Amino acid sequence: MDIRRFGIIGCGFIATIHMDAIRQIEQAALVGVASRSEERAKAAGDSNGCAWYTDYRELLARPDLDFVCVTTGSGSHYAIGMNALHAGKHVVVEKPIAMTSRQADDMIALAEHKGLTLTVVSQNRFIPLHRVVYDLLKQGRLGKLLLAEVSRPFFRTQDYYDSADWRGTIAEDGGAMMNQGIHSIDLLLWLAGKPKAVIGRTSTMTHRMEAEDMALALLTMESGAFATILCSTSTSPGFIPTLNLYGELGAIKIEGSRITHWSVPGVEMPQIAEDRRVGSGASDPKNVASEYHRLQLLDTIRAVEETRNPLVTGEDGKNAVKLIETIVASSAQNGLSLAFGASCE
Repeated sequence: MDIRRFGIIGCGFIATIHMDAIRQIEQAALVGVASRSEERAKAAGDSNGCAWYTDYRELLARPDLDFVCVTTGSGSHYAIGMNALHAGKHVVVEKPIAMTSRQADDMIALAEHKGLTLTVVSQNRFIPLHRVVYDLLKQGRLGKLLLAEVSRPFFRTQDYYDSADWRGTIAEDGGAMMNQGIHSIDLLLWLAGKPKAVIGRTSTMTHRMEAEDMALALLTMESGAFATILCSTSTSPGFIPTLNLYGELGAIKIEGSRITHWSVPGVEMPQIAEDRRVGSGASDPKNVASEYHRLQLLDTIRAVEETRNPLVTGEDGKNAVKLIETIVASSAQNGLSLAFGASCE
């Protein structure tokens, strides 16, 4: 099997997760890293035995580069992702895919035009328990879905937001939904489908920052089910994310990767070992495992080899951003019910 060569743009903490994931894939090799900081770029290159650059365009110019992981700040994902696609590289971009759904559309269209694979990191879809739940829902084991609840009540200190000028800004970082809650929002869309109507409320309650640190939403899904979303960075000391699904025949309640309730007719509760790292970023953003990144990178490699879509597409990434836009727009209109994506018209 051919070795797939990866480059990483951005050498902050999340890049180390990608580096670790790539090391664990036999058919993958990290050949270069890039950062505006010479100190970070050199340290990452030396520790991984690969080339390093302070201008990411030099990395993109390498003809032996197959995949690029974009692990920079959120506000730069669009520009760097577009440049990587123009350079003919398959792109793995950390969440969010871009800061607006229109930017995401540009990236999706360019990847399609160039025949390249574009995926946004949504590693929670690769947690084994979530895969089991997804399959059960598709099989109709809960009957008609009535209500889906996702909650991500995290906590971040003011020092966290003060650590860089871009943190907590709308253009470069986003708030509790775009930065932290987007993982739960993606899971909701994956499991319950798209909404058709959205009521949202957002507020900046406990931090000095531009974007929201508390957001709630009530959705009516295309299936007719209801869904609720809670995202926060103000809920001290920070709590593990939850996912609750209520159907006409039964219910599933999950905290992190631990099942707290299981009543699925004819299906015994799966005996999947709890991974205590899942959701452990509730109060510490650096407490993240690399295993699910590894599984997503491996799926992306296989998608290219098998000429299929990855399990997480650019369209999936766009839909999460579009829902966040709609929640923000609804809140700006005092909780008016909006059609999904109405804020982008």
